Amino acid sequence: MGIAEALNSFVTFATQTIIRFKKMKKIAVVGAGTMGNGIAHVFAQFGYDVNLIDVSQDALDRALKTIDKNLERQVSKEKITAEDKTATLSRITTVTDLSKGVADRELVVEAATENVDLKLKIFKQMDEFAPADCILASNTSSISITKIGAATSRPEKVIGMHFMNPVPIMKLVEIIRGYATSNEVTNLIMETSKSLTKVPVEVNDYPGFVANRILMPMINEAICTLYEGVAGVEEIDTVMKLGMAHPMGPLQLADFIGLDVCLSILNVLYEGFGNPKYAPCPLLVNMVTAGKKGVKSGEGFYNWTHGTKDLVLAPNFSK
Repeated sequence: MGIAEALNSFVTFATQTIIRFKKMKKIAVVGAGTMGNGIAHVFAQFGYDVNLIDVSQDALDRALKTIDKNLERQVSKEKITAEDKTATLSRITTVTDLSKGVADRELVVEAATENVDLKLKIFKQMDEFAPADCILASNTSSISITKIGAATSRPEKVIGMHFMNPVPIMKLVEIIRGYATSNEVTNLIMETSKSLTKVPVEVNDYPGFVANRILMPMINEAICTLYEGVAGVEEIDTVMKLGMAHPMGPLQLADFIGLDVCLSILNVLYEGFGNPKYAPCPLLVNMVTAGKKGVKSGEGFYNWTHGTKDLVLAPNFSK
Protein backbone atom coordinates (compact mmCIF):
# COMPACT_ATOMS: atom_id res chain seq x y z
CA MET A 1 0.00 0.00 0.00
CA GLY A 2 1.37 3.43 -0.97
CA ILE A 3 1.66 6.42 1.35
CA ALA A 4 -1.38 8.13 -0.21
CA GLU A 5 -3.51 4.99 0.11
CA ALA A 6 -2.38 4.47 3.70
CA LEU A 7 -3.21 8.09 4.55
CA ASN A 8 -6.65 7.81 2.95
CA SER A 9 -7.26 4.59 4.85
CA PHE A 10 -6.27 6.23 8.12
CA VAL A 11 -8.48 9.27 7.49
CA THR A 12 -11.44 6.99 6.69
CA PHE A 13 -10.86 4.96 9.84
CA ALA A 14 -10.48 8.09 11.99
CA THR A 15 -13.65 9.63 10.52
CA GLN A 16 -15.65 6.46 11.14
CA THR A 17 -14.32 6.26 14.70
CA ILE A 18 -15.25 9.87 15.42
CA ILE A 19 -18.73 9.34 13.99
CA ARG A 20 -19.15 6.07 15.86
CA PHE A 21 -18.42 7.61 19.24
CA LYS A 22 -19.90 11.03 18.64
CA LYS A 23 -22.49 11.89 21.28
CA MET A 24 -25.39 13.70 19.74
CA LYS A 25 -27.14 16.19 21.99
CA LYS A 26 -29.90 17.84 19.96
CA ILE A 27 -32.82 15.56 19.11
CA ALA A 28 -36.25 16.13 17.62
CA VAL A 29 -39.22 13.78 17.79
CA VAL A 30 -42.00 14.29 15.25
CA GLY A 31 -45.39 13.14 16.53
CA ALA A 32 -46.67 13.53 20.11
CA GLY A 33 -48.75 10.36 20.33
CA THR A 34 -48.06 7.30 22.48
CA MET A 35 -44.78 6.40 20.79
CA GLY A 36 -43.63 9.97 20.24
CA ASN A 37 -44.05 11.08 23.84
CA GLY A 38 -42.36 7.88 25.02
CA ILE A 39 -39.36 8.44 22.75
CA ALA A 40 -39.10 12.08 23.83
CA HIS A 41 -39.32 11.00 27.49
CA VAL A 42 -36.44 8.54 27.16
CA PHE A 43 -34.11 10.84 25.22
CA ALA A 44 -34.71 13.69 27.68
CA GLN A 45 -34.23 11.41 30.68
CA PHE A 46 -30.77 10.49 29.42
CA GLY A 47 -29.60 14.04 28.92
CA TYR A 48 -30.62 14.91 25.37
CA ASP A 49 -32.12 18.28 24.42
CA VAL A 50 -35.45 17.32 22.81
CA ASN A 51 -37.83 19.22 20.55
CA LEU A 52 -41.18 17.42 20.57
CA ILE A 53 -43.01 18.40 17.39
CA ASP A 54 -46.68 18.09 16.47
CA VAL A 55 -49.09 20.21 14.44
CA SER A 56 -51.54 20.14 17.37
CA GLN A 57 -50.73 22.09 20.53
CA ASP A 58 -53.42 20.09 22.32
CA ALA A 59 -51.59 16.87 21.41
CA LEU A 60 -48.35 18.36 22.73
CA ASP A 61 -50.02 19.39 25.98
CA ARG A 62 -51.43 15.89 26.42
CA ALA A 63 -48.00 14.43 25.68
CA LEU A 64 -46.36 16.54 28.40
CA LYS A 65 -49.02 15.44 30.90
CA THR A 66 -48.38 11.81 29.99
CA ILE A 67 -44.61 12.22 30.32
CA ASP A 68 -45.09 13.95 33.68
CA LYS A 69 -47.31 11.10 34.90
CA ASN A 70 -44.89 8.42 33.71
CA LEU A 71 -41.93 10.19 35.29
CA GLU A 72 -43.87 10.49 38.56
CA ARG A 73 -44.46 6.74 38.42
CA GLN A 74 -40.69 6.23 38.06
CA VAL A 75 -40.12 8.50 41.08
CA SER A 76 -42.64 6.55 43.18
CA LYS A 77 -40.86 3.32 42.29
CA GLU A 78 -37.51 4.95 43.15
CA LYS A 79 -36.21 4.44 39.63
CA ILE A 80 -35.35 8.15 39.43
CA THR A 81 -35.33 11.08 41.85
CA ALA A 82 -37.69 14.07 41.90
CA GLU A 83 -34.74 16.14 40.70
CA ASP A 84 -34.28 13.78 37.75
CA LYS A 85 -37.93 14.26 36.85
CA THR A 86 -37.62 18.06 36.92
CA ALA A 87 -34.44 17.95 34.84
CA THR A 88 -36.02 15.60 32.28
CA LEU A 89 -39.05 17.83 31.77
CA SER A 90 -36.79 20.90 31.44
CA ARG A 91 -35.07 19.29 28.45
CA ILE A 92 -38.29 18.95 26.42
CA THR A 93 -39.50 21.84 24.28
CA THR A 94 -42.80 21.58 22.42
CA VAL A 95 -42.93 22.93 18.86
CA THR A 96 -45.79 23.15 16.34
CA ASP A 97 -43.66 24.31 13.39
CA LEU A 98 -41.66 21.41 11.93
CA SER A 99 -39.25 23.70 10.05
CA LYS A 100 -38.24 25.41 13.31
CA GLY A 101 -38.28 22.21 15.34
CA VAL A 102 -35.68 20.41 13.19
CA ALA A 103 -33.58 23.40 12.10
CA ASP A 104 -30.62 22.78 14.43
CA ARG A 105 -31.06 19.07 15.25
CA GLU A 106 -28.53 16.26 14.89
CA LEU A 107 -31.11 13.45 14.89
CA VAL A 108 -34.83 13.56 14.09
CA VAL A 109 -37.03 10.58 14.99
CA GLU A 110 -40.37 10.45 13.18
CA ALA A 111 -43.15 8.80 15.20
CA ALA A 112 -46.27 9.61 13.19
CA THR A 113 -49.15 7.30 12.32
CA GLU A 114 -48.23 4.10 10.44
CA ASN A 115 -49.26 5.49 7.06
CA VAL A 116 -46.80 5.41 4.18
CA ASP A 117 -48.04 8.54 2.41
CA LEU A 118 -47.92 10.56 5.62
CA LYS A 119 -44.43 9.35 6.46
CA LEU A 120 -43.10 10.15 2.98
CA LYS A 121 -44.55 13.64 3.24
CA ILE A 122 -42.96 14.20 6.66
CA PHE A 123 -39.57 12.92 5.52
CA LYS A 124 -39.56 15.22 2.52
CA GLN A 125 -40.22 18.13 4.87
CA MET A 126 -37.60 17.00 7.38
CA ASP A 127 -35.09 16.61 4.58
CA GLU A 128 -35.79 20.15 3.43
CA PHE A 129 -35.50 21.82 6.83
CA ALA A 130 -33.00 19.74 8.84
CA PRO A 131 -29.22 20.38 8.61
CA ALA A 132 -27.42 18.44 5.87
CA ASP A 133 -25.60 16.22 8.36
CA CYS A 134 -28.72 15.46 10.43
CA ILE A 135 -29.76 11.79 10.63
CA LEU A 136 -33.41 11.10 9.86
CA ALA A 137 -34.90 8.08 11.66
CA SER A 138 -38.35 6.52 11.54
CA ASN A 139 -40.11 4.63 14.31
CA THR A 140 -42.06 2.73 11.65
CA SER A 141 -42.89 -0.84 12.57
CA SER A 142 -43.24 -2.12 9.00
CA ILE A 143 -42.79 0.48 6.23
CA SER A 144 -39.69 0.22 4.03
CA ILE A 145 -36.79 2.38 5.18
CA THR A 146 -35.41 2.17 1.64
CA LYS A 147 -38.63 3.68 0.30
CA ILE A 148 -38.62 6.39 2.96
CA GLY A 149 -34.95 7.17 2.29
CA ALA A 150 -35.59 7.45 -1.44
CA ALA A 151 -37.98 10.34 -0.73
CA THR A 152 -35.04 12.38 0.63
CA SER A 153 -31.77 13.73 -0.73
CA ARG A 154 -29.84 11.85 2.00
CA PRO A 155 -30.85 8.17 1.87
CA GLU A 156 -27.50 7.18 3.44
CA LYS A 157 -28.59 9.09 6.57
CA VAL A 158 -32.07 7.54 6.82
CA ILE A 159 -32.55 4.65 9.24
CA GLY A 160 -35.24 2.87 11.25
CA MET A 161 -35.43 3.11 15.05
CA HIS A 162 -38.37 0.89 15.97
CA PHE A 163 -38.96 1.41 19.69
CA MET A 164 -41.33 -0.88 21.58
CA ASN A 165 -44.34 0.27 23.59
CA PRO A 166 -44.21 1.40 26.39
CA VAL A 167 -40.94 3.08 25.38
CA PRO A 168 -39.66 3.99 28.88
CA ILE A 169 -39.91 0.33 29.94
CA MET A 170 -39.22 -1.86 26.90
CA LYS A 171 -35.52 -2.49 26.24
CA LEU A 172 -35.55 -3.44 22.56
CA VAL A 173 -34.92 -1.04 19.70
CA GLU A 174 -35.05 -2.61 16.24
CA ILE A 175 -32.47 -0.77 14.10
CA ILE A 176 -33.40 -1.09 10.42
CA ARG A 177 -30.85 -0.45 7.69
CA GLY A 178 -32.27 0.76 4.41
CA TYR A 179 -30.55 -0.29 1.19
CA ALA A 180 -28.54 2.97 1.18
CA THR A 181 -28.05 3.46 4.94
CA SER A 182 -24.34 3.93 5.68
CA ASN A 183 -22.29 1.90 8.13
CA GLU A 184 -21.35 5.09 9.97
CA VAL A 185 -24.97 6.08 10.54
CA THR A 186 -25.90 2.55 11.61
CA ASN A 187 -23.02 2.43 14.12
CA LEU A 188 -23.91 5.82 15.55
CA ILE A 189 -27.57 4.94 15.99
CA MET A 190 -26.62 1.63 17.63
CA GLU A 191 -24.42 3.52 20.11
CA THR A 192 -27.08 6.19 20.65
CA SER A 193 -29.65 3.50 21.48
CA LYS A 194 -27.27 1.98 24.02
CA SER A 195 -26.88 5.41 25.64
CA LEU A 196 -30.61 5.18 26.44
CA THR A 197 -29.94 1.83 28.19
CA LYS A 198 -31.76 0.10 25.34
CA VAL A 199 -30.70 -3.07 23.55
CA PRO A 200 -30.43 -2.32 19.81
CA VAL A 201 -30.73 -5.16 17.30
CA GLU A 202 -29.68 -4.50 13.71
CA VAL A 203 -31.94 -5.92 10.98
CA ASN A 204 -32.24 -5.48 7.24
CA ASP A 205 -35.06 -3.75 5.43
CA TYR A 206 -37.72 -6.28 4.43
CA PRO A 207 -41.48 -6.07 5.10
CA GLY A 208 -42.24 -6.24 8.82
CA PHE A 209 -38.52 -6.41 9.66
CA VAL A 210 -38.18 -9.10 12.40
CA ALA A 211 -40.56 -8.13 15.20
CA ASN A 212 -43.74 -7.69 13.20
CA ARG A 213 -42.95 -10.27 10.54
CA ILE A 214 -43.19 -12.85 13.34
CA LEU A 215 -45.69 -11.18 15.69
CA MET A 216 -48.39 -10.06 13.26
CA PRO A 217 -49.01 -13.44 11.59
CA MET A 218 -49.43 -14.89 15.10
CA ILE A 219 -51.97 -12.21 16.03
CA ASN A 220 -53.72 -12.65 12.69
CA GLU A 221 -53.89 -16.42 13.22
CA ALA A 222 -55.37 -15.87 16.69
CA ILE A 223 -58.06 -13.66 15.13
CA CYS A 224 -58.73 -16.32 12.47
CA THR A 225 -59.02 -18.94 15.21
CA LEU A 226 -61.71 -16.78 16.83
CA TYR A 227 -63.35 -16.01 13.46
CA GLU A 228 -63.62 -19.72 12.63
CA GLY A 229 -65.20 -20.52 15.99
CA VAL A 230 -62.40 -22.74 17.27
CA ALA A 231 -62.42 -20.98 20.64
CA GLY A 232 -63.45 -17.73 22.33
CA VAL A 233 -61.36 -14.66 23.12
CA GLU A 234 -60.56 -15.63 26.72
CA GLU A 235 -59.81 -19.22 25.76
CA ILE A 236 -57.39 -18.24 23.00
CA ASP A 237 -55.56 -15.76 25.20
CA THR A 238 -55.43 -18.20 28.13
CA VAL A 239 -53.87 -20.92 25.97
CA MET A 240 -51.11 -18.57 24.81
CA LYS A 241 -50.49 -17.14 28.29
CA LEU A 242 -50.40 -20.41 30.21
CA GLY A 243 -49.24 -22.73 27.44
CA MET A 244 -46.65 -20.50 25.75
CA ALA A 245 -45.69 -18.28 28.73
CA HIS A 246 -46.69 -15.08 26.93
CA PRO A 247 -47.27 -12.16 29.36
CA MET A 248 -50.56 -11.39 27.61
CA GLY A 249 -52.63 -13.17 25.00
CA PRO A 250 -52.44 -12.22 21.31
CA LEU A 251 -55.95 -10.72 21.23
CA GLN A 252 -55.30 -8.58 24.29
CA LEU A 253 -51.96 -7.54 22.77
CA ALA A 254 -53.69 -6.63 19.50
CA ASP A 255 -56.02 -4.35 21.45
CA PHE A 256 -53.05 -2.64 23.07
CA ILE A 257 -51.18 -2.22 19.78
CA GLY A 258 -54.32 -0.96 18.03
CA LEU A 259 -56.30 -3.11 15.62
CA ASP A 260 -55.91 -0.45 12.94
CA VAL A 261 -52.13 -0.63 13.33
CA CYS A 262 -52.23 -4.44 13.13
CA LEU A 263 -54.28 -4.19 9.93
CA SER A 264 -51.86 -1.67 8.39
CA ILE A 265 -48.84 -3.85 9.16
CA LEU A 266 -50.52 -6.98 7.80
CA ASN A 267 -51.35 -5.10 4.60
CA VAL A 268 -47.68 -4.09 4.28
CA LEU A 269 -46.65 -7.74 4.71
CA TYR A 270 -49.30 -8.97 2.27
CA GLU A 271 -48.42 -6.42 -0.40
CA GLY A 272 -44.67 -6.72 0.19
CA PHE A 273 -44.45 -10.51 -0.07
CA GLY A 274 -47.53 -11.23 -2.20
CA ASN A 275 -48.16 -14.27 -0.02
CA PRO A 276 -51.76 -15.09 1.05
CA LYS A 277 -50.56 -16.25 4.46
CA TYR A 278 -50.25 -12.57 5.41
CA ALA A 279 -53.78 -11.61 4.27
CA PRO A 280 -55.64 -9.90 7.15
CA CYS A 281 -58.47 -11.90 8.70
CA PRO A 282 -61.91 -10.62 7.58
CA LEU A 283 -62.91 -10.21 11.25
CA LEU A 284 -60.01 -7.81 11.79
CA VAL A 285 -60.98 -5.82 8.70
CA ASN A 286 -64.60 -5.58 9.86
CA MET A 287 -63.67 -4.50 13.38
CA VAL A 288 -61.41 -1.70 12.14
CA THR A 289 -64.06 -0.60 9.66
CA ALA A 290 -66.56 -0.45 12.54
CA GLY A 291 -64.17 1.72 14.56
CA LYS A 292 -63.36 -1.00 17.10
CA LYS A 293 -59.62 -0.40 17.34
CA GLY A 294 -58.83 -1.69 20.82
CA VAL A 295 -57.71 0.33 23.83
CA LYS A 296 -57.51 3.61 21.89
CA SER A 297 -61.19 3.47 20.93
CA GLY A 298 -62.40 1.85 24.16
CA GLU A 299 -63.33 -1.45 22.56
CA GLY A 300 -61.74 -4.24 20.54
CA PHE A 301 -61.78 -7.86 21.62
CA TYR A 302 -62.16 -6.50 25.15
CA ASN A 303 -64.06 -3.54 26.58
CA TRP A 304 -61.56 -0.92 27.82
CA THR A 305 -63.93 1.89 28.79
CA HIS A 306 -63.39 1.02 32.47
CA GLY A 307 -59.58 1.09 32.23
CA THR A 308 -56.92 -1.48 31.37
CA LYS A 309 -56.41 -3.34 34.64
CA ASP A 310 -59.29 -5.82 34.39
CA LEU A 311 -60.17 -7.88 31.32
CA VAL A 312 -63.81 -7.48 30.31
CA LEU A 313 -64.97 -9.03 27.05
CA ALA A 314 -66.42 -6.72 24.40
CA PRO A 315 -70.17 -7.23 23.88
CA ASN A 316 -69.71 -8.99 20.54
CA PHE A 317 -67.54 -11.66 22.17
CA SER A 318 -69.22 -12.13 25.55
CA LYS A 319 -71.08 -15.35 26.10
